[in-house]
Amino acid sequence: MVILATKERELGTAPLKKANCSFDVNGNKIFSVKIARCYLTDEMTFGNMVYIPDTEFGGIIGKVLTSTTLDYVELKGYTWRGRLEQKIISPPAGSDYKIVSGELNAVLKSLIEPEYDGLFIVSSKDTGISVNNYQFDRYCTLLDGVTKMLKSKGCRLDIQHRREQGVPGYVLIRAVPIEDYSDQIELSKDCGLNYTMEDIRDGVNHLIVTGKGELQDRNVFHLYVWPDGTIKKMQYYKGLDEISQVYENTSTETDQLEEQSVKKLQEIMNKKIFSMDVEKLGIDVHIGDVVGGRDYLTGMYGAKPVENIICSITAGVVSKEYELEGENDNGNS
Repeated sequence: MVILATKERELGTAPLKKANCSFDVNGNKIFSVKIARCYLTDEMTFGNMVYIPDTEFGGIIGKVLTSTTLDYVELKGYTWRGRLEQKIISPPAGSDYKIVSGELNAVLKSLIEPEYDGLFIVSSKDTGISVNNYQFDRYCTLLDGVTKMLKSKGCRLDIQHRREQGVPGYVLIRAVPIEDYSDQIELSKDCGLNYTMEDIRDGVNHLIVTGKGELQDRNVFHLYVWPDGTIKKMQYYKGLDEISQVYENTSTETDQLEEQSVKKLQEIMNKKIFSMDVEKLGIDVHIGDVVGGRDYLTGMYGAKPVENIICSITAGVVSKEYELEGENDNGNS
């Protein structure tokens, strides 16, 4: 159950036993604790922690909402992933990019531990997997940077709050292999699972981008979708297969226009939309793991990584909502 703690000691489950809690781990990356005003204590304040032991559901109280018109007080703060998102990986002085080499946990340790005053501890276990001259995007968030790096090696970020006897609580971080449950389990309607699949094959595959300027001096370029889903400047689909659209954007600066145009094309190109009631799988699925399903009637198959988990505790009852990659952005892939 949900525990309240200071940096020095655990205050136990009793203070939050009558609270309603939710942890939006990797979406808004915010947790919320709503507690009746009559149960509020002095420890429910800024800088103290709220968490479920041995999970990544937790964070540090950073906002307190109270109103005389409400019968409760709301405590809010960033989840642990939210905290990782508040740090930036910057290129070293005199360099264009931050570049790292080494075993995955060792790299994570060098990037994360100096930023969090001993609260975030990276495992010293050797994963047996290394990166060589891995280049981070310029000024990316720490969360995005390490997530992308680990994914390039088939791994995901594992986060758990730990508290051991005689040791102050800490957030354990480590690299672990991504589990692909779509390969291990054949998920179909016969399993009693509900899921939705949509295969869109008449999406736009040629985007004509018009930016700033007038007539012949206008900034115009073309983007094309290829069969593997990549976007290039060279055309693949022609004739009957070509589906074109004009994207006018005169408000974005020229050096950022291509990036915005790629995002626009990803919204309207061919894609597979797949969602499923992951909680009914009965397996311990984490952010980054892959799940899949098949409709034998249509022959359609879909597989997507778990992108977010929302854990809610209401009247002592725990429920989890799983969101797959692309479910909240029109199914982009």
